[in-house]
Amino acid sequence: MSASVLTLTEKAAARVRELMQENENAYGLIVGLKKGGCAGMEYTVHLVREDMPGLDFVEKDGGRVFIAPEAVLFLLGSEMDFEKTLLRTGFLFRNPNQISACGCGESVAIRPVSRDSTREC
Repeated sequence: MSASVLTLTEKAAARVRELMQENENAYGLIVGLKKGGCAGMEYTVHLVREDMPGLDFVEKDGGRVFIAPEAVLFLLGSEMDFEKTLLRTGFLFRNPNQISACGCGESVAIRPVSRDSTREC
C-alpha cells in the first residue's frame, strides 16, 4: 500500500491494536465513508475478521487498518488519530481533502482527489 493513502498516529495504532486484541479473530479495522449527516459524508470504522486481499491497508505497531476501495480517493493523504477526553472518545481524521464539516463534527464534506492528479509524471 502507498503510505500516502492513510497514516496512523501512535495513539491510533495503539487503539487499533487494542481492539484487535479484545476481539477474538479480529484481523484489523476497515475505514470507509458513507453518505449522511448535515455536511454530506461520515467516516465509518468497522472491525474486520478476515484478511481482505487486494485492499489498500496500513499497518503500524501491530495495528492494521484497511481502506474501503470506494473511499481511497477521498482519504488520500489523511491521518487517523485517536483521542479520549471527558466528552468524546474515538478516532479522528485529519483529511486534506475535507472542505467543510458540520457544527457537531460528526459529518464532513470531502472533495475526492482526481485520478489524473494521482499519476506520477
